[in-house]
Parts: sequence; C-alpha cells; structure tokens
Amino acid sequence: MAKRARTTRVGISDVATKAGVSLATVSRVMNGNLSVDPQIAKRVRATAAELKYLPNPTGRNLARGKTDTIGVVVPDLGNPTFQAVLRGVSRAAAQDGYRVLIADSSEVSSEEAILAGEARRRCDGVVLCAPRMGAAELEELAPSLHPMVLVNRATNATGSPSVMVDYGKGIQDLAAHLVELGHTRLAYVAGPASSASHGLRLAGLETFKRSHPGIELKVLPNGSTFEDGYNSADAVVASGASGIMAFNDLTAMGLLSSLNERGIRVPADMSVTGFDDIPFARYTTPALTTAAVPIVDVGEQAWRQMRELLNGTAGGGTSATPGQAGSEVAAGTTAAPTTSIFTPTLVVRGSTAAPPATGR
Repeated sequence: MAKRARTTRVGISDVATKAGVSLATVSRVMNGNLSVDPQIAKRVRATAAELKYLPNPTGRNLARGKTDTIGVVVPDLGNPTFQAVLRGVSRAAAQDGYRVLIADSSEVSSEEAILAGEARRRCDGVVLCAPRMGAAELEELAPSLHPMVLVNRATNATGSPSVMVDYGKGIQDLAAHLVELGHTRLAYVAGPASSASHGLRLAGLETFKRSHPGIELKVLPNGSTFEDGYNSADAVVASGASGIMAFNDLTAMGLLSSLNERGIRVPADMSVTGFDDIPFARYTTPALTTAAVPIVDVGEQAWRQMRELLNGTAGGGTSATPGQAGSEVAAGTTAAPTTSIFTPTLVVRGSTAAPPATGR
C-alpha cells in the first residue's frame, strides 16, 4: 500500500523567506501593525495568501499579550443564580469576540485564590463572582488579578470595579410583606457565614428590626443549597415563626418540600419566601414569593466593566445600569472604583398569606 504524502504546515518562516523580509515583519503585518511600509505589507499579505499561510491563533495571542478570554470564578456552579451570572457574562463577552473560562470553587474559600490565580494566568482578566474569601485576603490578592471585576463583593483595591445587588433592601421588602400580611414572628433561614450577600441580608434585617420593635425575628444558621433548606425544617418549626425568609430560592424550595412531608401547609400554616427568582421559583407548589434579581443583567454589566478595564476606559465613581423590566438600579453617591448596584423587586406569589388565626 502506498504511503500517503504528509502535508507540511506552512509556517511564518516560509512566508518571510519567500517575501524576502524578516520574521518580525511578517508578524507585524499579520497582527495588523500599521508601522510596516504599505508596499512591503502588501507583498507579505500576497505571499501569505499564495502559500495559504494561516497564523496560529494561540501564537498570535501570545505575541499580542492577550488571549481574548476572561476567567469567571464562582462558588457553586450548581446554583442557578451563578449559572445566570455566567450566562450574562458569556453572552455579552461573545458579542465582543471574547470567550469565557469557568472555575468552580465548590464553596471552598481556600480554593478561590488558587483558581483565580490560575485563571488570570490563562486569561486577559478575571471576574470573581461572590467570592467567599475574607476581606484581607481579597485585598492582598486583588493587585495580582488585575484586571478584575467583582460580583456581589466590593474591594478598595485600585481599579477593581464591582457589580452589586442591594440584598439588604430586598430582604427588608420581604420582611415588610410578611408583616403587612399580619405575621409578627419571623425567621430568617441564613446563608453561608462566609457569603457577603448573607452579611448584607443580616444588615438589612437589623435595620428592619429597629423600625419594627414589636416584631420577633430569629436568625437560623443554615446554608445555600436545596439540601440545606430541606434540613432546616426542624429548626424552622421549633422557632415558632409563621413567616419564613429563606436565604435564596433553592433553600426555600428545600424547605417547602420538607414542610410538605411533615403535613405543614404553605401558606395556610406557614408562609415561606425565597430570594433571587430563579426560573423554577414560579413553578413550585405553591409558587414562591421572592425578591427578583435581574441576575443575567448583573452578568452583562460585569462584562461591560471588564471591557472598560481591558480597553483602558474604566473610570471611578458609581454607575447606574439599566436592569430588566420591573427592576430598579440604584447608584451610590461616592465610590471608587466604579460600583454598579441592582435593586431586587418583590414578587408576590402563592407561598405567602395571612398567618393562621391561632398564630404560631
């Protein structure tokens, strides 16, 4: 059997030899450098076409010092909220010719710094989504990750903008809704202690308590997953509360399932609220009252902030970004670097109602 002839890849040296120029000249022409004499550039391009030379995109990017890729580090890729952030980032980045490299720290804060550093070495910039690491570690790490954009976290590191959600306002709206229905004993099924958004919820509830001294409010330590919500039912029932605010929609759904197994009716016996308005929230039984966050918009804004950093056009101060229909975006008065803030919207569904006549 005759051997098939091996095809030899045409390289940059072949183009340089045939065109009678240096390797550096071919590289500059292929990268669009306008400093090359137009006639020489024309000859190089004609030679490249004749030889059917195709530049290696990886090599070109290394030579240009860029990869056209950004890294996104999330604490839990299984959480639909973080999936929506990724969707927003990746879609917006793709429109500008960028791809996204994803890393999941699995809620292990010690892994975040490692993953973020690896992503930055492979990418042009990094988006840290709701990082769980401590403030001091984040401040120390930030300069090595620049350009960096934070989602649901802020830092004083120069040139690191943030995209935030006003979780404090959202949780206050949920608490006010329950009180308006007649609930006087509330419980908050808390999120991970290392979660910055959990801290913002707690701060919002402290503000709420000061303006509602007659309302009893208990904080029940918990987590962020469906299983965490499911396992919180014992503590929820023992709290005696009739109005429950779960850390997010996933934990609220887990709690709904566990309460149903115990014969506790929602909302006849107990009202339950979530947070985020993930796509499944409206399809639970009953449908979940929640604080809706335009989370895809959050991801898109994170890319806009990153694009400004990559293009060298980022500015300080605050930024208001249009959200989805029905959402409100607020901006603070002073901040540097730029911070964009999205405000959640209360969505009332079937999981909340007036408390039972006997109270709980």
